[in-house]
Amino acid sequence: MSKIITKPSLLDAITPVVILITMLAGTVYVFGLDSFGPNQVALIMAAAVAAMIGIKNGHSWKEIEQGMIDTIAVSLQSLLILLMVGALIGSWILSGTVPSMIYYGVQLMSPDYFYLTACLVCALLGFSIGSSWTVAGTLGIGLMGIAAALDLSLAASAGAIISGAYFGDKLSPLSETTNLAAAVTSNNLFDHIQHMLWTTIPGFLITLVLFFILGIGSGTNLVIDDIETLQAAMQETFKISPLMLIPMILLLTMAVKKLPALSTLICGTLAGCLFAAVFQWDTVIALANDSSLNEGAAVFKGLFSSMFLGYSSDTGNASLDALLSKGGMSSMLTTIGLVINAMAFGGAMRRTGLLERLVEAALSRVKSAGDLIVATVGTCIGTNLLAADQYLSIVIPGQMFVKSYEERQLSTINLARTLEDSGTLTSALVPWNTCGAYMSATLGVSTFMYAPFAFFNILCPIIAVIYGYSQIALQEHRPATDKQA
Repeated sequence: MSKIITKPSLLDAITPVVILITMLAGTVYVFGLDSFGPNQVALIMAAAVAAMIGIKNGHSWKEIEQGMIDTIAVSLQSLLILLMVGALIGSWILSGTVPSMIYYGVQLMSPDYFYLTACLVCALLGFSIGSSWTVAGTLGIGLMGIAAALDLSLAASAGAIISGAYFGDKLSPLSETTNLAAAVTSNNLFDHIQHMLWTTIPGFLITLVLFFILGIGSGTNLVIDDIETLQAAMQETFKISPLMLIPMILLLTMAVKKLPALSTLICGTLAGCLFAAVFQWDTVIALANDSSLNEGAAVFKGLFSSMFLGYSSDTGNASLDALLSKGGMSSMLTTIGLVINAMAFGGAMRRTGLLERLVEAALSRVKSAGDLIVATVGTCIGTNLLAADQYLSIVIPGQMFVKSYEERQLSTINLARTLEDSGTLTSALVPWNTCGAYMSATLGVSTFMYAPFAFFNILCPIIAVIYGYSQIALQEHRPATDKQA
């Protein structure tokens, strides 16, 4: 006899979300900036509530558990990438790659124009390689070090890096999310990119103006002697040379050639270890901090310590020690736990039909093109919050809204653009989303801290909604030309 599964009510669907929001608000209020760990408890408890509602409606625990496992499995590559980024940061600091980036960067970049320059450079690199993650994990690390050395706001610096990286990623034909949005809605890739210019260009121009204004006067507190002291301390500990930038160049070259992200990061990490062993021998031995070992064994220990535990600077210069003591796989473990628990919650919501019920409720209120755009934006943001994955925030709304756009005589290319405006961009603003967790862990700034400065990621969904209600840049449905060429 087949079991009867009851369709969840709207109250069923809302209950886990309300409980999650309440618990998250409570953890932030009680723990403040230390709420990263307690947030994981909130997510897994909300997943349990979703599971209980699913069981009430006829789903079995085994089925729900498998749904959570399947969803977590989707994020496994991202989790491995997080581990390797931790190893990469540790090995690049030890090799002198990051110190060299900071050393030359503080000479070349003006504090007054740092935010603007960082955003533009990251945008160019993002467009070239089509990966916001790679931009943050390479150039972003160096830029954050430069920002710290120049005594600039780390939150604003992270916002500039993320804004630029996502602008470039969004318009790059090499980007996975750009290709995915076009494919899900059956549109030609380059038509999709061209249509995105309507929201992307105004959003980016406003972003640049805001970073220009934000940067004015940023260098007034800068003391040149402090910078020179920092550079001198770096030279005492590391061999500083343009040669030390080769591991970064190698990684970027592999990224441009679209080699797999994980293998690219492994090669970049190994290159960092090689350069550390060749050029930073004494520093590697000092990191090992074990006089019982011979030099060869000490170097082995130092290299592996940098990859797992990260680099620990002990120069006596407080600014330099704070700047360079970071990285390692172990630094990513809390972030990985957050992603796993978030994916478990998303899996429970999906397998029990609660997520789809929320989307149905959003669609039932759609009366106009503007309402449809708002519903799409809201669903993408909601999926980023509940399913905690950027790709799901494109695929799920993309599949569910296609017919709604066609029924209202709107081209699905409008849907593709809105999926990117809201699904791709807001993923970096959610602390437990794979993208938000990655950016926070890589750049070393809490998502809550940098989110207000990720101007581009905030502006594009707003512009999309304005266009929807004002009927600006909305293509009509043309079946002969809408399909992917």
